[in-house]
Amino acid sequence: MTDAAPSAPEPRIEGHCAPGFEPVREAFARNFAERGEVGASVCVTHRGETVVDLWGGLADPATGRAWGRDTICVVFSCTKAATALAAHRLAEQGLLDLDAPAADLWPEFAAHGKGGATLRMMLDHTVGLPALRDPVKPDCLLDPDYMVERLAAEPPFWTPGERTGYHALTYGFLVGEMIRRATGRSLGQVFAQEIAGPLGLDFHIGLPASEEPRVAPMILFRPPKDAPETAFSREAKTPGTIPNLFLFNHGTWASGGVNTPEGRAAEIGAASGVANARALAGMFAPLASEAGPRLLRPETAERFDRATSATHLDATLKIPTRFGPGFMLAMDNRARGLDSLVLGPRAFGHVGAGGSLGFADPELGLSFGYAMTKMGPGLLLNPRGQSLADAACASAAAA
Repeated sequence: MTDAAPSAPEPRIEGHCAPGFEPVREAFARNFAERGEVGASVCVTHRGETVVDLWGGLADPATGRAWGRDTICVVFSCTKAATALAAHRLAEQGLLDLDAPAADLWPEFAAHGKGGATLRMMLDHTVGLPALRDPVKPDCLLDPDYMVERLAAEPPFWTPGERTGYHALTYGFLVGEMIRRATGRSLGQVFAQEIAGPLGLDFHIGLPASEEPRVAPMILFRPPKDAPETAFSREAKTPGTIPNLFLFNHGTWASGGVNTPEGRAAEIGAASGVANARALAGMFAPLASEAGPRLLRPETAERFDRATSATHLDATLKIPTRFGPGFMLAMDNRARGLDSLVLGPRAFGHVGAGGSLGFADPELGLSFGYAMTKMGPGLLLNPRGQSLADAACASAAAA
């Protein structure tokens, strides 16, 4: 990742914004003017129609390359929602069972008391494998066979199903291996064939080399030295804790590999998805409105906004969290001064490290996507993404 972006002239914002959704364009412009946005895209669909599709700024500050209509970037944990949709699609086809023991497909996974663990527990972050204890090799995330073998042999941090702890990077290898064993295909192949292809999404889990020229490299967020200490940052300093292992025992992909062709070609189902706002909104659009193409049966999608796990103290993030089967739900922790994701009561989606966001709100008939190159602060959503989500939801409610 590059460490900083040089100053640039006021960016040109391109695309279109339908009448009634002008607050989204205004919030997007304010992000550049007031919140340090460098390059980004935002997209909103409402009742099956694309009402906002905007982009602006720089895709690459080092060269001055502008963010174009088809610029793409790593969207980090928004990839988890893509992985979840692939799993749900296979479940509808009878190839996966969310509530059967994972060891039925993956016998090695039963080691150390994990015989009763299920795919649903993997999806909602209760399976008990948020990190690996023993040191990993530097390129571990580029080697799925290595990660799968390590996770199968790892004792859980808690009895599967009994606690919630965000599986920031292990999630993708767990769910991805279930998909591979059910189909004989990799996660990236299944997602392309079952989700991205049918919906026409510019969303890749394992980016082809041919698409590399369109990529905007990520700009690392560096917290200021005087940043206030949090429960997460305190525990992260203690070797062997889950926050410490999550931050410091996952190899070198996040610190540099993410900005390499090899890192973007890797199928890291929790983090390496490459997309833009249009693809994120498009992925959630069939789940937000009956208009347009169907992705899953209505009875399947209707369950996505139901919390299958929730806690006042996430074992990894050390804040209250709520998850559905592969999706983040609203987490309004503002009254406690903690990181939040403020969405409607029926909304579901996912944030990505640094601020990217995709979600569906069936109550409003709205889907939303935001992708950017400059990462921001916080464990959940930062003010840039939240301001856009707030404007989109308010506009849809008033329409």
